[in-house]
Formats: sequence, C-alpha cells, structure tokens
Amino acid sequence: MIAALAFYLFAAILIGSAVMVVTARNPVHSVLFLILGFFNAAALFLLAGAEFLAMILVIVYVGAVAVLFLFVVMMLDINFAQMREGFQRYAPVGATVGAMLLLELGIVLGGWKFAPDAANFRFAPRIAELENTAHLGQLLYTDYILLFQLSGLVLLVAMIGAIVLTLRDRGPSRRQIIARQIARKASETMVMVDAPIGTGVGAADYLHPIPEAAEKPDTHEHAHAGHGGH
Repeated sequence: MIAALAFYLFAAILIGSAVMVVTARNPVHSVLFLILGFFNAAALFLLAGAEFLAMILVIVYVGAVAVLFLFVVMMLDINFAQMREGFQRYAPVGATVGAMLLLELGIVLGGWKFAPDAANFRFAPRIAELENTAHLGQLLYTDYILLFQLSGLVLLVAMIGAIVLTLRDRGPSRRQIIARQIARKASETMVMVDAPIGTGVGAADYLHPIPEAAEKPDTHEHAHAGHGGH
C-alpha cells in the first residue's frame, strides 16, 4: 500500500515537472524542473528495484548533464523580449503543426494492440548467479554495445554544439603567449635583495625600472630642458 502511494506520488510529480519543462517561459526554470523530474525518476527506479539505474540517473544526469544545461542556458544570454516578438506571427503555424502531431499520436495509440505473448518478452532472461548491476552491465556492453556507443556520440555532438554556441571572441582580452614566457630571462622578473636581520624590505629595494622604460624619462627631461633654453 505504501509502495503504491509512493509510486503515484513520484509519478505525478514527474509528469508535472515534465510539463513545466516544456511550458516554463524561463529556460533556467525549465532546467530546474528537469532536475526535479530526474530525482523523481530515480525514486521510481528505486521502487522498481533498479538501484544502480537510480544512482546513475542522479550522478550522471543531475550532477553532470543537467548542470551543464543550466550553465549553457545561463551563458547564452537569451533576449526574451526579442524571442516573444514573433510569437503571434508564428502562433497559427505552430498550432497547426501541434494539432497534426496530436492527431497522429491519437491514430497510433487508437490502433495499438499488444501481442498475446508480449508480456513474456518484456525483460531479457536473467541469469540467477548474477546480481542486478552485473547483469545490466553484461547486457549493456554485449548485446547493446553499438547503441551505447551511439548514445555517447550524440552527447559528444551536443557538447561540441554547446561550446560553439558559447564561444565568443572578446577581442581585448589578455591571452597567454607561451613564446614570450619561455624567452623571458630571470633578471627581468627576479631581483636578489640582501635583507639585514631585523630590518624589512621596502619597495625601493626590489623595484627597479626596466632599461627601455628608464630611458624614456631622460628623453622627456632633455626635451623640456631644450624648450626651457629656447
């Protein structure tokens, strides 16, 4: 009885959060509702006895994928006012496409029929000697290894797309020039100071002008002296 109530509670929150992911106006709120949905899906996995899938859902999807989505959405700097400008113009087209998709889903679900022996093929035959996690790993990395690699490729493409969208050339930003760092001499960056015991070291003891910079004030002084002579 308690397990059934917990199932309906988590399922209701999961469906509600999934709806809010699509209908929320703020993308940041959509990502937060997505994280809530992941947690409730993990709770449903725990109720079903798939504790490994529940932990993977929390660690991988909540701790990595959803947080990555959140950072990308926050870095995109979306102009919501500009996005809403063409809403009324394209609303009839969007409503027409949505109605057609809803009609197609209704036709598919209306003609759906389960095979008589479908319940017997819902799960792969489980080996009694292996635990749940070991059996899942053996099934995933043997029979479905190609699909597993394709899913990783899809995530890689999504990561590259997120990097391309957020990469901006800010122009005057300071960048690392490795050649200059290697060519730099120790005498240009380090000064040896003989500090007597009991006395401190002041700025005049270790700050000295660069030779090129030291010559410039002399030229200015000669220029001023020349003007003064005239």
